[in-house]
Amino acid sequence: MNTLIQLHADIDARVHAVRDDNPDWLCRLGCDGCCRRLAEVPRLTAAEWAWLRDGLAALPPEQLREIGQAIAALAAQPSRPVVCPLLDQSEGACLVYEHRPVACRTYGFYVQRDQGLYCKDIESRVAGGAWAEVVWGNQDAIDHRLRGLGDSLDLTEWFVRWEQSGDMA
Repeated sequence: MNTLIQLHADIDARVHAVRDDNPDWLCRLGCDGCCRRLAEVPRLTAAEWAWLRDGLAALPPEQLREIGQAIAALAAQPSRPVVCPLLDQSEGACLVYEHRPVACRTYGFYVQRDQGLYCKDIESRVAGGAWAEVVWGNQDAIDHRLRGLGDSLDLTEWFVRWEQSGDMA
């Protein structure tokens, strides 16, 4: 079964295994470096968007308006890196943490064909020999499973469609 719920459970198991074996792991609440330096606007499958939309819909209307403004600015921003519009910048935490996309769940714990998908802080520790025993998750396998969940669009496109549908309220 290739459901988003099962995918989240599998990712959570890998993340917990890495953290349990490495108590000094950097990726945790309050570490928001990757959220402040996105290389591109996240792409989400329809299943991921539906899950994220549920989290967004539970936010107070004012917060949702602020996210909408940040997403509109992001869509118009030609330069990179970008700040995730779902980041509470004062708290350094995701506003919809339990509903965050797969890319956010895997970043810092998965690799792709010998390419680390993690920040410079982790990269420097790995290069220095730390965490040599880490069993990284396989991002290629995650990407394959995501493709099985349907087509994907940029977060900005999903959000605009949601706004235009009138289903936000």
